[in-house]
Amino acid sequence: MIERPASAHTVPAVARRDFLRLAGATAAGWLALGAMSDRIRIVVSLTALPLDDELTRRNLTEAKTSRLGGLIGGLKQRGWVEGVNIRFELRSSFGGPDKLKAAVKELIDLKPDVILTGSTVETAAVMAATKTIPIVFATANDPVGNGFVESLAHPGGNATGFTNSTAEMGGKWLQLIREAVPDLSRVGILFNPDTTPRAGRFFLDSIEQEATVSGVSVVPAPVDAPAEIDEAIRRFSEPPKATMIALVDSFLVINRQAVVAAAAKYRVPMIYPFHYFMDAGGLMSYGPTLEVRSADYVDLILRGTKAGDLPVQSPRKYDLLVNRTVAQALGLKLPFTLLARADQIRE
Repeated sequence: MIERPASAHTVPAVARRDFLRLAGATAAGWLALGAMSDRIRIVVSLTALPLDDELTRRNLTEAKTSRLGGLIGGLKQRGWVEGVNIRFELRSSFGGPDKLKAAVKELIDLKPDVILTGSTVETAAVMAATKTIPIVFATANDPVGNGFVESLAHPGGNATGFTNSTAEMGGKWLQLIREAVPDLSRVGILFNPDTTPRAGRFFLDSIEQEATVSGVSVVPAPVDAPAEIDEAIRRFSEPPKATMIALVDSFLVINRQAVVAAAAKYRVPMIYPFHYFMDAGGLMSYGPTLEVRSADYVDLILRGTKAGDLPVQSPRKYDLLVNRTVAQALGLKLPFTLLARADQIRE
């Protein structure tokens, strides 16, 4: 594996005035420390992944490279110790709408001080259940459009957190996969309408705009069950020449092994939004650099700061990962210009 120096895939996170507001909120939170009660605070986390999923395990054990592990480690550095003055509870919503509803009720019944959500779907479910308990979303897409916050700079209400992509990412994915496969005629868009932002339209608009410029046909490939993944990808192994884009989608993350396996089986080049797919053997991914920043916000809220006073933060950097061995297996000769921009090249 070759590590590349950090590239210029950067995006402004919070405007300067918002950093100043955040600094003020931080000071206010620390001043509130002396007024805290001695009771144990309860922080709960809701994940769309099964509790026995490898990513869930890593979330609990790898403090530096996972959101939940980073949260627990970060809070410990700030004086919050499990079993002493804080208690962590993790629940999974995996299993369909009824399981999600039951998991949310179970968490609400714990009367937590903060709820940490892992995806847009979970955030929507929790926000429908409470307007008072502070919520920190770790990876929400389009929080304004989904009604989670009034604005990124001034969330208001009881929620704040972090976004992990913008609508324009769709066009960027198409640009990158076209560099890898310049003679493509069509691109399939893999997603589950129930678990991706705006049923896919959040990213499809920018993909279609880029496709119009480049003369590529866009073919949505919606799936709503794991058994449909294989056939959805197989259809793009037939002429005319095709590639695929996997959208930001908790369903696809859960079923990442099946997605990557089908892409390899049918020799369909696909670009993914997260490095999780690369870990499963994917061709290339372009998405936000993992930054574990939720401990800052959870700490502030536990010390008295209102969630709605903390600005929503966007990714500060995006990473391009390429697997050269997978490319060779697919018969692709990746251009030097693409490899030179990669933040990481895997062999």
